[in-house]
Amino acid sequence: MRHTSGLTYGFTGASPVQKLVKAANAADPNRTSAENIETLAALPLMHQPGEVWEYSLSTDVLGRILEIVEGASLGQVLQHRLFGPLGMVDTAFYTPESKLSRRADPFSFDVMIAAGNDTRASTSPPKFESGGGGLLSTLADYTRFVAMLSGGGSLDDVRILGPRTLAFMASDHLDQAVRRGHPLLWPGHGFGLGFAVRTDPGQAPTAGSVGEFFWGGMMGTAFWVSPRDSLFAILMVQTPENRAYFRELFRNLVSAAIA
Repeated sequence: MRHTSGLTYGFTGASPVQKLVKAANAADPNRTSAENIETLAALPLMHQPGEVWEYSLSTDVLGRILEIVEGASLGQVLQHRLFGPLGMVDTAFYTPESKLSRRADPFSFDVMIAAGNDTRASTSPPKFESGGGGLLSTLADYTRFVAMLSGGGSLDDVRILGPRTLAFMASDHLDQAVRRGHPLLWPGHGFGLGFAVRTDPGQAPTAGSVGEFFWGGMMGTAFWVSPRDSLFAILMVQTPENRAYFRELFRNLVSAAIA
C-alpha cells in the first residue's frame, strides 16, 4: 500500500525492467485481473522490496488479493463495501449507455492510449477491473467519498473505516532508509497506506498544512484532506497532459483563500 514493493509501471520510465513490464502488458484490459497478475509475477522486480518509493502496479496486486479473499470481482467488492453504503450511485468501472450523455471526456486520449487504458469503449463491465485505476465517477459521488475520509471514516452515520485505521493510513510510513525522488512524490511529503502525506510546511510546490493527505488520478482528478484546517477539496478535470499544472494552481488558490 505504500508503493515500496519493488514493482513498477511499464509507462513511467525506460529502465530494463520497465521495458519488460511494458512489453508484457501486465495491465492488459483484454485479460482478467488474475491473468494480469500472473503475467506480472513472472517478471523481475525493479527494486528490492522496502528500498525505494516507486509508484507501481502494487495496487493492482492488492485488487487481485481482494478478489481472492472476497470470492468476487473487484467491482462487486467495491460496490458492496464502499459505493453502495456511501450512496455513490454513479461510480463503476464503466459508464452505461444510458449515462453516456453526462460523461466528460478529455480533449485528448493520447495519454490513456499510451498507458493501455482507453476508456472510450467502457460502456459495459470490463474484463480487467484494475485496483490501480479505471473507475469512472461524478463530482457528487467523489465528494461523498472524500467527505467520508475528512469525517474520520464515516459519513451520514455510515462508517467505512475506523478513525484510528484512517489516521494510521494517513500517516507517513516511509522511514529514512527508503529512497525517494519520484516526480509523483513531492518534496516535503511521505507516503502512508494509499495517500501521500505532507510532513513539512515548506519544500512542497504548494502551500498547505502538515498532516494533509491526498492523491489523484491519471486523467487529472485530485483530492486532498487537511485535518488541521477541517478542509477537503476535489478537482475534477479531464486533461492528463496538464494535470500537474492545474493541481498545483488549484491547491495554491484554495490555500490563498483561507483567512
